[in-house]
Amino acid sequence: MKKQFVWLLAALMTVMLVGCANDKVPAQQAIAGAEAALASVRDAAQKYAPDTLQTVDAQLAQIKDMFAKGDYKSVMANIGSLNSAISSLKDTATAKQAEAEQAMAKAKDAWSGVSNDVPKMVAAIQSRVDILSKSGHLPKGVTKDALNSAKSGLDSMKSAWNDAMSAASGGDYSTAMSKAQAVKDQGAQIMQSLGMASG
Repeated sequence: MKKQFVWLLAALMTVMLVGCANDKVPAQQAIAGAEAALASVRDAAQKYAPDTLQTVDAQLAQIKDMFAKGDYKSVMANIGSLNSAISSLKDTATAKQAEAEQAMAKAKDAWSGVSNDVPKMVAAIQSRVDILSKSGHLPKGVTKDALNSAKSGLDSMKSAWNDAMSAASGGDYSTAMSKAQAVKDQGAQIMQSLGMASG
């Protein structure tokens, strides 16, 4: 009887081990599939949805930990939600990438106009500053402080414009337009302080 019980126990253990081994392969394949799906979207996600990617990575790490502990049933129970999260991450990254590309194309179109306007504005301010600097007296409404401020403002405008042109030559028209707009805003303020008509 005792011998029979030991034999039954051994048989039961064998069945359990075989069962675990049977669960291991699908769990392993499921994790490999999820990892491959995540790898295909990782670069775009890192750029356009980094916070969501972090959450999905944490989910994957949790499932891999379950696998390492031999809890293959939990792996299979949770792999569906991980795959859904990866799919959602892909959709988010794709949508944000499309938005960014659209904004970049818009900025590129706007750049050609701005790249003509800003140098003209800078040249006009430079000319006005040169004339006022040589003049014995300043026109009504223009103070010495305004002229000094315009001189230093002109330097920072030129520096920012160089940055904008560098960004544009590198293909980053969104940054180029953002910097160009800042130069235009500053230029408009300087023109006003020097009694120049802006338009």
